[in-house]
Amino acid sequence: MVFPMQALLAALAPGEPDFRLAQALDPSRIPRHIAVIMDGNGRWAKQRNLPRVAGHKAGVPSVRTAVETCARLGVEVLTLYAFSVENWKRPRTEVETLWQLLRVYLRLELPTLMRNNVRLGAIGRLDALPPAAQAALASAIARTSANTGLHLSLAINYGGRAELVDAMKRLRDSGVEITEESVSEHLYTSGQPDPDLLIRTSGEMRVSNFLLWQIAYAELYVTETLWPDFSRTELLRAILDYQKRDRRFGGLGAAAAITR
Repeated sequence: MVFPMQALLAALAPGEPDFRLAQALDPSRIPRHIAVIMDGNGRWAKQRNLPRVAGHKAGVPSVRTAVETCARLGVEVLTLYAFSVENWKRPRTEVETLWQLLRVYLRLELPTLMRNNVRLGAIGRLDALPPAAQAALASAIARTSANTGLHLSLAINYGGRAELVDAMKRLRDSGVEITEESVSEHLYTSGQPDPDLLIRTSGEMRVSNFLLWQIAYAELYVTETLWPDFSRTELLRAILDYQKRDRRFGGLGAAAAITR
C-alpha cells in the first residue's frame, strides 16, 4: 500500500528541488481542504501579446499539476474557482471559449482523474450552464463517482453570496432552526471540511466572493505568480508556509498558551 506523501516522493527524482520541498512537509499537517482562486490567465496572455483565451488554455496544465500533487499528498478536497457568477459579464466569445475548454478538459483529463483515484464534483448554479457543458460535467462526475481519493470540486457559475442566498431558501423551506451547523449543512459544500488553506494567484488581495462562509478560519496565501505559471513548486511552498502558521481559531494558540 502506498501512503500519502510516499506517492508524491515516489513520483519525484531525489535531489530535485520539489523532492526536497516535499521531504520538508509534515505529513501530519497536510491541509484537508485547499481552495484556489486561479487568477491571472488574462494578464499572462497580455504579457505575451496573446488573446485572453490563450491564457485560459495555458492554465490547464497548472490544474493538472495541482490535482495530481494534492492527490498524492493525501489532500481530501481541492476546490478550484473556475467560473464566477460575475464572469458572464466578460465578452461573449471569451465565455463561450471557457465552456468549450471545460468540455475539452473533462474529456482529456478523465484518464488522469481515474489514474489518481480522483472524484470529481462541482458547486454553483450549474443549471445555468450551456446544455453541452452540463452534460459533459455530469458524465465526468458519474464516471469518477466510485473513486475514493481526492475530491476535486470545480466552482462553476459560483458566487459566495449566491450560495448563501440559495442556502437560506433551502433552510426556509426545510423549516429547521437556523444555526451555524444548519447553514453549513445547506451550503453547496455540505459534508466537506471547510478550507484550511486558500491560495490566490496573481497577487490580488481579495477573496472575490469565493466560499465566503467556509473560509472564516482559512489561512490565506497570496502569490504574485500568474495561474499558468503556478507549478508544483509553488503549491508545495504554499503548503510549507501554511504549516509554519499557528492556527488559533480565536483562541490563544499553542505557542501563546505555553507562555500564559
